[in-house]
Amino acid sequence: MLCRRVLGKRAVAALTATASAALTFTASSGEAAAADRLLSPQRPTSLPAEHGDVLSSEPGVFYLDPLKAIKVNASVHRIMYRTTDRAGKAIVVTGTVLNPRTSQYGQRPIVAFAPGTQGLADKCAPSRQLADGTEYEALPIKKLLDQGYAVVVTDYQGLGTPGIHTYMDREAQGRAVLDSVRAAQRLNAVDLPDAGPVALYGYSQGGGATASAAELAPTYVPELKIKGAVVGAPPADMNKVADSMDGSAYGAFFNYALSGLSTAYGIDIDPYLNALGKRVTNDLRDNLCTTQALAKYPFLNSRFLTVDGRPLTERLKRAPWDTIVAEQQLGKRKPAVPVLLSHSALDDVVPQQVGKNLAADWCRRGTTVRFAGNYIPGHIAATEGTSAEGLPWLADRFAGRAASSTC
Repeated sequence: MLCRRVLGKRAVAALTATASAALTFTASSGEAAAADRLLSPQRPTSLPAEHGDVLSSEPGVFYLDPLKAIKVNASVHRIMYRTTDRAGKAIVVTGTVLNPRTSQYGQRPIVAFAPGTQGLADKCAPSRQLADGTEYEALPIKKLLDQGYAVVVTDYQGLGTPGIHTYMDREAQGRAVLDSVRAAQRLNAVDLPDAGPVALYGYSQGGGATASAAELAPTYVPELKIKGAVVGAPPADMNKVADSMDGSAYGAFFNYALSGLSTAYGIDIDPYLNALGKRVTNDLRDNLCTTQALAKYPFLNSRFLTVDGRPLTERLKRAPWDTIVAEQQLGKRKPAVPVLLSHSALDDVVPQQVGKNLAADWCRRGTTVRFAGNYIPGHIAATEGTSAEGLPWLADRFAGRAASSTC
């Protein structure tokens, strides 16, 4: 049966008023069935008053492999919680709260894990892929659990819930990450401290979402006791990242961004696209997760998808896209917590200079930043560098040690 919690650990009446209208997970029984549940397309007619309130939850599972031979020994709960989109409108997103069976911490820290690029289709939501054993960031998540931390993984806006995932929307991603922490704290099914220590962690898209969350936190969630943020390979400057990706082996990511931002800002991109462009865009939106998309559309170049034969990167420099792209820029706001920024010099998706520029911007604003460069070849492989640097750095933050700076 679906486990429904009291919203924000407040009155039962508040839950009753929203539970009947809230999205629910499809009913089924047994642990194996939990991995195959789909979300109901029904939208809630009303939402709780505060962002971070949980609408519903249910037990879940976390496998490291698609054969489901290796199950992670942790308490797992899939959740639906309230957050806000870029315009401040209340929305529902989903996610997963993972709690290790044992921990050396009396007041267990919570790490908000912002996932990297998953795709746009609902089947790509991390909450589903964790249950299916297909989540490519499963090992970094498990390593955090092995440290004794609780981990909450957001699905972001539009992954696992109706609508297109607003990929690369700075504010929506950052808010979803921050509200996932509040949701984990308020979830009755797990015993996590309401006001305990918190950290933020993410790589690639997740690095951008983590960076955004760190920038938004002082005004959006001032009550959270955030000890630090681990930011890996953040796509902080969309113009530079788009120029790097379009036509590369990761060209599908650029198409994801076009779809995500057009959804967030209410722009119809069909007039820009030729017949091939529309077919590819719809396929990427509806059918393919990251690894499938990269295999099916390697070296995707946007100039072959447009009606005028010009690359879509040119449109990013013209209205209304120039303003939209500028609004996604990271580094214009000051994180109030120490940041570890990890980025490989051999990154073939997000140029390392983008990460260096973000670190420099934060340094100028007075943030304590440690820039950790490495020479791990390739964007995907360099996730290990962020994990190797990030785990001991987080341990120091939770132990109350002062953070060093490379500013």
